[in-house]
Amino acid sequence: MTIPVRLSSAIFGRLISRCNLLSQRSHISSLARSFTFPFSTMSTANLMKAVHITRTGGPEVLEYSEIPRPGITGTEDVLIKNLAIGINYIDTYHRSGLYKLTLPTVIGREGAGIVESVGEGVKDVRPGDRVVHFGAPSYAEYTTANAKYVAKLPEGVDFKLGAASLLQGLTAWTLVTQSYSVQQDDWVLIHASAGGVGLLLTQLSKRLGANVIGTVSTPEKAEIAKAAGADHIINYSHQNVIEEVQRLTNKHGVHVVYDGVGASTWEASLACARRLGSVISFGNASGPVPPFTILRLAEKNLRLMRPTLFNYLTTKEEFQKYTAELLEMVAKGNLEIKIWKTYKLSEAKQAHIDLEERKTSGKLLLEP
Repeated sequence: MTIPVRLSSAIFGRLISRCNLLSQRSHISSLARSFTFPFSTMSTANLMKAVHITRTGGPEVLEYSEIPRPGITGTEDVLIKNLAIGINYIDTYHRSGLYKLTLPTVIGREGAGIVESVGEGVKDVRPGDRVVHFGAPSYAEYTTANAKYVAKLPEGVDFKLGAASLLQGLTAWTLVTQSYSVQQDDWVLIHASAGGVGLLLTQLSKRLGANVIGTVSTPEKAEIAKAAGADHIINYSHQNVIEEVQRLTNKHGVHVVYDGVGASTWEASLACARRLGSVISFGNASGPVPPFTILRLAEKNLRLMRPTLFNYLTTKEEFQKYTAELLEMVAKGNLEIKIWKTYKLSEAKQAHIDLEERKTSGKLLLEP
């Protein structure tokens, strides 16, 4: 039986933020809770449009409606009016239930906008500042974020560019500097190299002096990956990835494989890595990597890592450092952010369909 619970907008927003942060960091099982919101007795001034879920599943579970608007309840809170919202594959994992969140919840993990108000302990930003934010629910007109994960936008980076840069940019930057430190003349294999993270990995690997091999599914995506700097392209729709990598590397294999695809590329990733090479598995676009025997790594003394961005950004200093480095590259034009399409917030369901059907190349955004 559903018990009506009367929540203030501030408390509801705070509840969502805390529940999501807890479940992101500990990956504990979600304890679903049902709420009925007394909209009929709530002033429309306290409501906002948002995309939320009360159950997990396909794109059909995304609900676009009015819910209580969040507010300031903690000393480190920053209330932000979103003007651009980033869409990421992790959003589909939260929606499907692959990564557990406590329900109900607004999904999304990044955005850019203007600071509306701040808690009394916030010193780095103030109302009116242009900012990006990370980690808090973002598919909404307003987000209450922790000041720890809020950064000012530099001159030359607008809201759309800021929202498009943050999560995927931080993912790519930490992958090439922390998960595996790409070196001059390394051979690097990037699966889905024309995707959002793939394009950034390609650019950053080239900036670090690597030989980049990218995999794609169509001739059109091949051209996009080439324009981003890929030295060699393998169209896996009609080419054998393992054979092509062996040919290109004179049968040595690559120093590192960046695999955000998961199940369908896993065997190829292991086969393409050279002796003493590294396989960085960071995504599940085709489904999670199946169980395997760890002794297989001994065949070539392979290093295997399954990183998550959140564990590179556990402190305010880490977030500010990597974000400043990333946005400086974007502001100077040293890292090109390709925005494929901007959808209305009400079109989030279609955006997820397009993303999962691999119809896109580059970043997808929502606009309230």
